[in-house]
Parts: sequence; structure tokens; C-alpha cells
Amino acid sequence: MKSIGKYFIFLGSLFVNRESFKTYLRLIIDESILVGVNSIFIVAIVSTFMGAVTAVQSAYNLVSPLIEDYIIGTLVRDMTVLELAPTVIAIVFAGKVGSSISSGLGTMRITEQIDALEVMGINSASYLVLPKIISAVIMYPLLVSLAMFLSIYGGYIAGTLTNILTEQEYIYGIRLDFNPFTVKFALIKSVVFAFLISSISAYKGFFTKGGALEVGIASTNAVTNSCIAILLADYLLAELLL
Repeated sequence: MKSIGKYFIFLGSLFVNRESFKTYLRLIIDESILVGVNSIFIVAIVSTFMGAVTAVQSAYNLVSPLIEDYIIGTLVRDMTVLELAPTVIAIVFAGKVGSSISSGLGTMRITEQIDALEVMGINSASYLVLPKIISAVIMYPLLVSLAMFLSIYGGYIAGTLTNILTEQEYIYGIRLDFNPFTVKFALIKSVVFAFLISSISAYKGFFTKGGALEVGIASTNAVTNSCIAILLADYLLAELLL
């Protein structure tokens, strides 16, 4: 409970004694490149193979002659949009971006760079952390949208190249009984996940104590706690919105 309270106090300190809008705009653009653009490659690889594996395994399990082949496309679409794209990519995002945020802030803490900012009268939490959270909240939904497209396309490639089903059957399955709210639900989850990953990782890194060993420990704890928060938020959002 003490850590949770300290975490919320930390979030509140982000909005006190803020810098100018122009300063934040420059920092957000820089962080968006680090958080979003540099994560495109790993997201593309993971999501494409995720869709391909989902299509192949769905075909392997659907052995009944009463089930049409186009259902594979529907399964890939629903599993990707509802769960795989926002949640699995969030775990990857936590491992790459979350650990980077935590280790970067932890290194600044042990080398007294954060203390130097505070001596100059700058709110170091707001200056260093708020742009990271905003950029993560902006960029991660875009990464999830890319992951949804590439995952469905990966299922299309795997399904058609291995002759599991035809192109027409896969596209028909994707369009069958499509509910637009599932995309909105995925984007809502992505915003929540991005906030949790960035804020928890920043919290762990900002309050690092000790030396280089503690920076590694803080980075590991940031990823672990982010993953737990993602799974809890995933369950709560499913209960509330579905």
C-alpha cells in the first residue's frame, strides 16, 4: 500500500510547476520517436507471426466437416483485435520500452542528474516523465493498429500459402459478423496499457537507489510490475466494457 500511495503521489507531482508548452512539445516529439518509431520493427515481426500461427493452429483444431474454412478468418480477426494485438504487444512493449524508460531514469538518478535538475528549480518528474507518458499514450495505439493489420495479414499469408483456405474464404471470414466496437475496445485497452507501462516504469526508475546493480533490478521490477498491471487491467476492462 505504501508503494501504491507513493506511485499516485508521483503521478500528482507530474502536473505541478510544469515547463512551457514549447518545451514539452519538443520532448514529446523526441520521446515519440524513441517509443513508437523505434518499436515498429519488433511489433511488425511479432504481430505478423502471431497472426500466421493463429491461422495455422485454428485450422489444425477445426477438423469437423461441419465447420466451414472461412471461420479461420473470423477466429484470427477476433483473437487479434480483442486480445492478441493490444495485450501480447503490450508485453513486448513493456519489455522494450518499459525497461528502457526505467533504466534511463535510474541511471540519471544514480549519476545525480535528476538532483541537478531539482537544484536548478525544475520539476524533474514533470520534465523527464510527463513527455514519456504522453508519447507512449499517443504512439502505442498506433502500434496496436499496425499490429492488428499485420496480424490479420499474416494469417492471410499463412492460410493461403499453405492451402488451408482460399483468399475469398479468408476475406469472407474477416467480414463475417464484424462488430466495430471490438476495435474501439482494443484502442481503449491500448491507451490504458500505454499509461500503465510508461508510468510504472518511470516510477521504478525515478526512485532508484544505489548503483548500477540497482538500476538493473529496477528495470526488471518495472517490466514485471507492468506485466501484472496489464493483465489486471485487461480483466477489469473486459468486465466493464464487454
